[in-house]
Amino acid sequence: QGGQLYVRGGTPIQNKILLDGMTIYNPFHSIGFFSVFETELVKSADIYTGGFSAEYGGRISSIMDITYRDGNMKKFAGKVSASPFMGKAVLEGPLFKSKEPGSGGSFIVSAKHSLLEYTSRDLYPYANNGDGLPFAFTDIYGKATIKSKEGSKFSAFGFSNNDAVNYTNIADLNWQSYGGGLNFTLVPSSNPVIIKGHLNASNYEIFFQEENGSAPRTSSIAGFDLGFDFTYFLKNQSEVTYGINIGGFSTDFRTVNEADRVIQRENYNTEVSGYINYRLVKGLWVINPGFRVQAYPSVPAVIPEPKLALKFNATEDFRLKFSGGYYSQNFTSAASDRDVVTLFYGFLGAPSDVQSSFTKPTGEKVDPRNGIQTSWHGIVGAEYDLSRYWSLNIEGYYKYFPKLTNINVNKLYDDVAEFQHIDDVYKKDFLVESGYAMGVDVLLEYSKDRLFLWGVYSLGKTERWDGFTYYPPVFDRRHNINLVGSYTFLKDKSLEINLRWNFGTGLPFTPTQGYYQGETFGDGVTTDYTTSNTEELSILLGDLNSARLPTYHRFDVTVKKRFEFDNKTLMEITVGVTNIYDRENIFYVNRVTNDKIYQLPILPSLGLSYKF
Repeated sequence: QGGQLYVRGGTPIQNKILLDGMTIYNPFHSIGFFSVFETELVKSADIYTGGFSAEYGGRISSIMDITYRDGNMKKFAGKVSASPFMGKAVLEGPLFKSKEPGSGGSFIVSAKHSLLEYTSRDLYPYANNGDGLPFAFTDIYGKATIKSKEGSKFSAFGFSNNDAVNYTNIADLNWQSYGGGLNFTLVPSSNPVIIKGHLNASNYEIFFQEENGSAPRTSSIAGFDLGFDFTYFLKNQSEVTYGINIGGFSTDFRTVNEADRVIQRENYNTEVSGYINYRLVKGLWVINPGFRVQAYPSVPAVIPEPKLALKFNATEDFRLKFSGGYYSQNFTSAASDRDVVTLFYGFLGAPSDVQSSFTKPTGEKVDPRNGIQTSWHGIVGAEYDLSRYWSLNIEGYYKYFPKLTNINVNKLYDDVAEFQHIDDVYKKDFLVESGYAMGVDVLLEYSKDRLFLWGVYSLGKTERWDGFTYYPPVFDRRHNINLVGSYTFLKDKSLEINLRWNFGTGLPFTPTQGYYQGETFGDGVTTDYTTSNTEELSILLGDLNSARLPTYHRFDVTVKKRFEFDNKTLMEITVGVTNIYDRENIFYVNRVTNDKIYQLPILPSLGLSYKF
């Protein structure tokens, strides 16, 4: 849905996405087919779906930590490619050369731009009634690096990501993000320590306008982040990592709730944190306790966060693992339940003027104090190498969210002195909630010679308690299946076929129960509602998220042929078919007009890339 990422019961804002230490607020484009990351540049990608260590903080669901490689210090190189979907280019080379091995300077730049808005009218005339596919995005990234022979290095980087979807007379969505930063790594020759530091700043803005609907919804966030990390390697197969971090951000957010009450908020927040991790390998055990302190001076609040991870290597083929801890964050987001499909997500700091009393499911009333969101994680798993080629990984998880903040769908009154006798839950912009997410993931993998098979089944359940009732959030998907396979042909393995099938059961939405003529009361209390005839359309909604969208599934096939030339250049031809059996998966529904937008139809494509 709009390229948003949900991980084991967490909303998009509850997942921290890092690129070279910088927070990325929207990692996927609205088309849901491409990420903002350039795969040619990825050096490492560490994904923590929960129970992450004290090194990471400020989020209560998951971490995605992506690092880009440095440019080539020896020679100029690059890659260009084009397909009906997009064109892209990567260029890298030395800034200067050094006589000392392993040292020098380098640069790397990448750019990609979508082409569907230009090609789809001619190549896919059946899509969108012949009007083409109005998905557009542009991603630009650049980095310069200086290295010493001892392993120390300094990098400066910058990026710009833009995205837009504009279906005429239905909906208009666009966002843009840009930023830059500095990273350094020091490796002293006389001490067993690595020192890392970063300084970065970024900005993100999103705009959503539904035709024939409510007023535009907008949101922006701008901030900076400064941090230092120290890793000491000890003699007993252990290491200690600790660090400090200072950050600040400002947000500007505007939306409307289902009662057409405007909710607008500006926030200015700072965060200070410190952590320590200890990792010990002792016999068959890997033990990793940690502790983090998150301070939110703007709230104010100081929250201690204990963590623990364990791994037991029972045999060479069988391993048990556990991780868990306490987490907090000073961010919240809100989506309108007027939407059948949620495309707009606003970002803002945790609200401070939440209701004075929150009723737990047990009936107990507590004082929320502030809008800082918190969670407890517990994850257990087992890894078993069934044979030399087969492996099985099973994980069960439970996430308890004692305190969440969300847009107040119950708001009917402005929070002013005139309505001081009205309960907070009917006049505050945001409400405190609680909830949980639980499930199990089963991964089966096969890898031998030319054949690779990968299959995952996920069973999950997520519920929220808003002080009145339990309800499933819009991302509560009960069953999910991913199947991936690849096989390489020919003696030199230059021909490869890739298959992928994904299935997901329907996501919740709030159904429309009816429509009625609204009354604007243009003449105030003297308005004669018996004779007035306004054009205001009001919607009567059903129970919150009580209906489900159709199931989602899609099958993609890709065939690649690689050609290597004597001058060490490489050309690759890619033939693919997206959504091979033309499944109509919902992308967006206009609640007022009932106009539907579907995700990608069947799209055959031919692509060409050249690497030099």
